[in-house]
Parts: sequence; structure tokens; C-alpha cells
Amino acid sequence: MNKRSLLPLFMLLAVAMPSEAQRITQTLNSNWEFHLGNESMQPADSNAAGWTWITVPHTWNTQDTEDDEPGYYRGTGWYKKKLYIPSGWKDKDIYLFFNGVAQQADVYINGKPAGSHKGGYTAFCIPASAYLSYKAGAANELLIKADNSENETIPPLSGDFTFFGGIYRDVQVIALNKVHFNMGDHGSGGVFITTPTVSAEQASVTIRGSFVNNSGQRKELTLTHRLTDAAGMTIAQDTIVYHVNPGEKTAFLRNMNVAHPRLWSPDAPYLYRISAQLTDRHTGKILDEVVNPLGFRWYRFDAAKGFFLNGKPLKLIGTSRHQDYAGMGNALSRAMHIHDVELLKQMGGNFLRIAHYPQDPAVIEACDRLGILASVETPVVNRISESEDFARNALNMHLEMIRQNFNHPSLIIWAYMNEVLLRPRYEKGSPEQEAYFKKITSLARKLELLTRKEDPYRYTLIPNHADFDLYNRLQLTKIPMLVGWNCYQGWYTGNFKDFERFVEWHHRELPQKPLLITEYGADADNRLHSSSPVRFDKTVEYATAYHRAYLETIRSKPFIAGAVIWNLADFSSETRAESTPHINSKGVLTMDRKVKDAYRFYQANLLKTPYLHIGSPEWDLRAGIARPGNKPVCTQPVQVFSNQEEIVLKLNGQTLGTAKPRSGIAVFQVPFINGPNLLQAASGDGKVTDQATIDFQIIPTRLNDKDLPFTSLNVNLGDQRYFYDPADHEIWLPEKEYAKGSWGYIGGHVFKKKDSRVAYGSDKNMLGTGLDPVYATQREGIKQFKMDVPDGVYTITLHFAELHSPRQHETLVYNLSGSEAAPDHFSVRTFNVDINGGPFLSPLSNQQYMVPERAVSFTTTVSAQQNKGITIVFTPIEGEPVLNGIQVRKIY
Repeated sequence: MNKRSLLPLFMLLAVAMPSEAQRITQTLNSNWEFHLGNESMQPADSNAAGWTWITVPHTWNTQDTEDDEPGYYRGTGWYKKKLYIPSGWKDKDIYLFFNGVAQQADVYINGKPAGSHKGGYTAFCIPASAYLSYKAGAANELLIKADNSENETIPPLSGDFTFFGGIYRDVQVIALNKVHFNMGDHGSGGVFITTPTVSAEQASVTIRGSFVNNSGQRKELTLTHRLTDAAGMTIAQDTIVYHVNPGEKTAFLRNMNVAHPRLWSPDAPYLYRISAQLTDRHTGKILDEVVNPLGFRWYRFDAAKGFFLNGKPLKLIGTSRHQDYAGMGNALSRAMHIHDVELLKQMGGNFLRIAHYPQDPAVIEACDRLGILASVETPVVNRISESEDFARNALNMHLEMIRQNFNHPSLIIWAYMNEVLLRPRYEKGSPEQEAYFKKITSLARKLELLTRKEDPYRYTLIPNHADFDLYNRLQLTKIPMLVGWNCYQGWYTGNFKDFERFVEWHHRELPQKPLLITEYGADADNRLHSSSPVRFDKTVEYATAYHRAYLETIRSKPFIAGAVIWNLADFSSETRAESTPHINSKGVLTMDRKVKDAYRFYQANLLKTPYLHIGSPEWDLRAGIARPGNKPVCTQPVQVFSNQEEIVLKLNGQTLGTAKPRSGIAVFQVPFINGPNLLQAASGDGKVTDQATIDFQIIPTRLNDKDLPFTSLNVNLGDQRYFYDPADHEIWLPEKEYAKGSWGYIGGHVFKKKDSRVAYGSDKNMLGTGLDPVYATQREGIKQFKMDVPDGVYTITLHFAELHSPRQHETLVYNLSGSEAAPDHFSVRTFNVDINGGPFLSPLSNQQYMVPERAVSFTTTVSAQQNKGITIVFTPIEGEPVLNGIQVRKIY
């Protein structure tokens, strides 16, 4: 059997057995005090004023990453708590275990430096015994200096995600017998398990690790490894005796064989348990014990045929995941981490790319239990520093990542250097840049060599952005065992067919290199909808079309071993703007884990159980213009997601028709009526059903229609999308040109920034508002806006924003297109606004109220008389008049 094709199966985090093994593990998450800033503070100053009570996990960046102020705090934060050590622990070895502190930590115990760590995404362990007081009732002071400052020696240096600061994962105190498994091995549990050979008939298990004797006495120790099945029955056992001198660290390497193992797979993630136990041979006392889950399976990647698990082909389909949540930053509970993996499983996914850094151990543990294959990667993202310190820290982080995640049956890939050539340093083609490129290649080789040495069984991967020639020239397609491409054709650039051409290019140029699509996705703002979506409009419908096109190509190409959606959920990216400022909205879930249609699309395509769901039920308030006819109705498309052969849709109890889903989607043209509309969908056999209630607002074709009285209207100028504002429960319609008896604009043109990738509007963060889609689009040069409303009294709100700005913005760094920001041609804009012949805004100027990039609105009351309706006139003084949005509501 080819060892390269076999999977090592193991789990890192040891499960303690305190009643027997005398190992005690306690969380230290409660009753911390926190002090932000004050980089000059010393441990002796810990009693200074300005401390607040907090609970760990904690980050100091929950608010400043979401506000309109550019940037967020990257600096120092201090944490302290009182630690009470039982007097009975004085004969134990005591450690402090930190699962994650961003991104540099200095630990002080009772005012003395006890240890430090660089890297915000891997765990570290601090020996604490020598610094503690064991007197009854004595309070030990634990003080942590955390620092998430920009540091050219610590990866990551940049990335399309927020670098939160703080002690954002669990902290534990661990008390052990003086004889115990090695706690000083890069934050690992000191025991490492592999399965060098696995088949349905036979499996071998290798267990290696080390233990220490800090007792001060020579010990005769028994080391026992016991393999048990899920029911607790012993399957195999190995015992050996060691004679160990005081202060000695002892390495061990043991082997077992198992006949007819039950195999681990996504459909049946069967886990065994393997314990490692140290006992005193003379007294029989258990000194230390750790337990790790173990799964048996084998796998391989084939450049032509894809991925195989336990000898059977399996297309890997899943998502990547960032570790933050709306309003909480990255300070999540274990339950929240686990729930994300559950959501991936409920979507039908079988693969998780843990990116762009190692995450809470609860994530990979959940993958083991739920049957989600996984990759994990070190946080060398976008670029490197050329210093030796950076290389040393990158290699150390990589080693910590491997040792700490070694014993997980779900983990099949070690990855590093995501999109490391996206924004290279120095001038293109310069000698300095070529030297920089050589540093990148050299570091890649070192990371690869380290990985192969540590783990000769798992595969290695570099995820690249789609600059094929550059990565290929620098050998980054050749150094790792797998190549990953982050593909956004049809989003940042090009069209859907470009994606198919790109993967075929890879297969043609690198026919022996297995391929994964390590990223693909499109932003989707759940508030934006369109029946004619276009690239980069951020509508739910475009994102669904994008995923449909990609999945069809992925499934049709056997050489694509797997594909990973970017991302499971929307995540924080403080520098981003557009319709969801500070958020990358490519998730198939929102940042607070609400479902998008793309998630439903994958459920319809991946789930093996019957599935049916009406699309966009959260868009429960819709509007449109009545079509001509006796009965006021407005026909709009509705998508139904299902894996059933045939779908029947009813509206208010009446059957609209049947449709056969294509790629999991059936589309129906629904004639909505004014008011509540009950949609009922069912499979052809009636066994699978779903329903949704849509409140529809019919806008009359002629506003003075007595059978359908006019009530209100919200129009988003310069836009062809529907915008649903759930906060105010309002629906905004796309603009249209004025027609007699109706409403609309007269004159002008849609705002579009020159050389911008967006179809219309601005990609800036509109300040002072949550209605970014309204203020980011406008009609320039507008002459009038007319509404032939019936006589009555109305409130009118006009919305404005100056979309040009004297402040130059850098283009989005992570658009993967390499384009630079086009100049922003800002100039003075002044105009008057009259309503029904009377002055309203005289004048309005971007030198006064209309501050660039900031929302401004004005509301007034208007009387429509003598069947003349409402006419708003825009008169230029300097530059062109603009209008971003208008709201009209009849009072009486």
C-alpha cells in the first residue's frame, strides 16, 4: 500500500480523568479585570485605576470595528485576576493553559514574568509552580499583557478580516502529579497517534510521545495504552514498564493492530477512544491519563479523478469559516463554535477549511464527531516580512498548529501561505521584488519540509489567488502536494465561464497536481433583491446564480477534488465598505447566522434527505407596480429550493403550477395581490412541504386609482434593486422614468464611478446611516421627480449624499483583480430644490449640509391640490443636482 495515500487518525486535546489520574483541569474564565491601553504600564502598576470587570473569552474590539470611524484599536490591553491555589497542590506541577491570546502575550504571576507567546491563533502553556503561593487562602495575582499591535515579525501582516485583540478563548489551570505526560511540547498534549495502514480488514496504530518525572525520585512506571470502541469495550491494549530517573523526560513509541476496524466517514463518523495511562508499578496508583478519540480511514487525492475516502470517490464540498459573530468579535463560547460546524453539516457539507488560522479546539473536535473533513492553515496571509524573526515566528506557529491539532481524524490537510502574492512588496519587476519573491519561495519550502517531517501522512496545500503564471513561476504550485485556487471569476472579474476556463487551464498545465477550489463566493446583502441581477450588485439572486454556475462546473469536472465556499457566515473586515460596511458578506449565513438563499441552494443540492424550502422567506414585505387588468396584481418570480423531482406551488390556496427543479431550483412567476399572500410549496407526492406569508404592497399603475388608494412609496434613485429595510419594515422600489398618471424621475443619469467594478452606485461606506444601499446610489443631473398623487396631505423625505469625495480611497485590497482605485473627481455641487412651485432647499450644497460620503435627509409636509399632484424641481447652480432616495406617505 502506498503510505502517501493513507490517513493518520488522531486527536490532540487530552481528556482528563481527575478522579483516577489526579489530573485537575479548571477553567479560569470568570472574574477578570481589564484595562485598555497604557502600554507603559508595568506589573507593579496593576492596582492603578481604570479596571473593569469582564469575563473571558473577551475582546476589546466589539464596538470600534463596527462604527463609522476608520480603523480600530490595535495596541495593548491588560487582564488580571486572583488565583487561589489549594494548599494540597504544593506537591503538583501546575500549568496555565491559554487557548488564544491575540496576538502577543506576556504572563506575570505575583509580579514576576512567567512566560510569553507570539501568535494569536495557537495555544500556549506556561509552567506556573515556581511562582505561586500555596498558603491557605493566599491570593495569587495573574496578570496578562495582550497586544494586537501591527508587528512586522508576527503573522498575519494583512488580511481581509479583523485582527481582534484580547484573551478571546478559554484559559485553564491544570494541576498534575509530578509524573505526567509532557506539557511542554508546543501547547500539545504530549501524545501523538497515527494509523500508518488502514483497510477494511486490518489497521495499525502507532502511539508516540513523552512523559516527565519531576518527582525527585527514581520511578518504576507502567505505561498502558488501551483502545476502546464507542461502547467502551476494550479492543486492544499495550503495556510496557519504564525505569525513570528524577528529572528525566522519556520518549515512547508503541504499536497496536486492530482487525476489521469500523471505518470513519462523513456518513458514519465512528470514533474509538485511545487512552494513555501512567501508573506507579509498585503502588498501582494512576499518576496521569489522557484520552484521545481515534478514527480509522484512508484517503488519497488523484489529479485526474479527485478525492477518494476509504477507496470510494467523494467530492469534497464545504465552506471556510472565520471565528467571529455579530456584536461579539471573536470572543465566542465553545457552544457557538460547535454550532457553526453543526450548521455546515445541516447544509449538507462534508468539508471545512479552517481559515485563515487555527481556531478554537471545539471546532475540529466537532468535525471529528459530526463527520466533517477539514484542513487547517497557518496565518501567513497576503504577504510576508523578509526578516529572520518573521520566518522564525511563522515556522514556530506552523509547528504549534501541527502539534496541537495532530490527533484529529477529521483533519486531512495542512495549509499555509494564503494568497501570499496578492499584494507583493516593491515595484513590479524590480530587483527588490524579485528578491522578495525568493524569500517567499524559500519560506514555502521550509514550511513544506517542516510539515512533511512532522506528519508524513497528511497532504499539504497552498491556497493561491488566480494569478496562475506568477504562482507557477515562483514554484508555489509545485512545492505543496495540493494546489488550491481562490476563484472569483464572475464576481471581482469576468464571468462564470471564465471559472470553467481557469480550472481547465490548471488541469492542462499541471496535469499531475491535484486541485481544490479553496475559495469561491459572492457578496449577498439579504436586504437586496433583483429579478435581473448583475455582477457585483450584492443581491441575493446574483449570489444564488453565482453558486449555481460554480457548483455545476465543480460537479462536472472529476479532476476538481473539492471546493470550498467563501464563507460559512459573513464576518468582520473592518476596512470594507459598500452596502454592509465593515463586513465581508460572502457568507451563506449572515453574521448572526441567519440563512441566505445560497445556503438553501446547497441544502437542495447536497442533502440526501428530502428537502424543500421557499426562497427568501425573510423578505416578507415586498412591493411592485400593478400590472394592467381588472384585478390589481403584480407578478414577481419566486424561487423554491428542493431536491425533489417535481414541485407544486399554491398562492392563497390556488395552484399556480408545477415545475421541475434544475440544480435544486424551481422558479415560479407569482401574481401577488395587495396585502397578505400565502405561498405553499409541496413535492409532487405531497410528502415534503413548506409555506411562507408575504405581505405585498401593490403600487397602482395610476396613482389616483380609486380601487387601489395610494398610501406610500419609497424609491431608490439610480438603482434597479429592491431594498428591504427590516429595521423600519419598509420596502424601497427601483427607480423608473416618469409616465403621466404615475411617478418617476425626469432627466439625469445613473451615478457610476468611472472604472468601478460595481454596476452602479458607490462602493464607499456611507457615514451616518444604516441605509447604505439607499445613499450609495443616485441619479445625477435630475431635473424633476413627479408623482401624480390624488389631492391630499403628504410627508416627503428626500435623501442625499455626495458620492464623490476629495479624500482618495484605496481600491479594495482583496478584490483579486489587481486594479487600482480610479481618481475621484470631486467638485463643488450646489442646487435648489422646489416643491410644487415653492422653495424647499435653497440652496443645497456639498460645501454645506451635503458632506461628502455622509447621509443627509430632509422631511417636509406637502399639500397636493387641484389634481396637480407633487412636482419636485431640481435647479442647478454649480455642478449637477442629485437625488438618492425619496419617500412619500399620505397623511390624509
